[in-house]
Amino acid sequence: MKSEIREPRQKRAIEKKNKIISSGYKLFSEVGYHSTTTADIAKDAGVSTGIVYGYFRDKRDILLDILDIYIDDTFRPIFEIFDEATVADAKKLMTDIVEGAVKTHQQNAKMHEVLHSLQSTDEAVNKKFLALEDDITLKLAEKLRASGVEIENPLEKIHVGMNVVQSFAHEYVFDHHRYLNYDVMKTVVIDFLVNLIQNNEKEE
Repeated sequence: MKSEIREPRQKRAIEKKNKIISSGYKLFSEVGYHSTTTADIAKDAGVSTGIVYGYFRDKRDILLDILDIYIDDTFRPIFEIFDEATVADAKKLMTDIVEGAVKTHQQNAKMHEVLHSLQSTDEAVNKKFLALEDDITLKLAEKLRASGVEIENPLEKIHVGMNVVQSFAHEYVFDHHRYLNYDVMKTVVIDFLVNLIQNNEKEE
């Protein structure tokens, strides 16, 4: 029977747990989630498997901690764009969002593939991504309201726009179709997003 999972409080214990998470991130990215064992993570972290099981029930627990960190690191810059930008300059706002999405995909490409491949098979992973989509949608809707921009069906249009941005970032980073001009596609995406909020204002 495995020992009870504990939450580290002392600095050294916290460092050990963080090292385990870091090793999990590294190995999941390099060789994949299913090809990595708890023993592999322990070895890379320089701790015993017993230490790992002291902090995590299994490697899936490690994955869920990694997912929280991934979401925070990846999407914090996007939320900062919402906080700092003005809707009055819609083109700059949408350009920053699109470029930010591409950048986060580039910086986290391997882990992105690992986590999204698990989204369809792991309910907890899927729930975290759905919660993230909700958060992004609601934050941008609030940004529009606070800026005095009223459009019909804002949540639906924001969600469509979010999917377009996600699709473009994935295309730009992973797919690389030779017949596509990605600078042109980026302009098309940005113009589409601007039109979503500028050409669909509520009629008086």
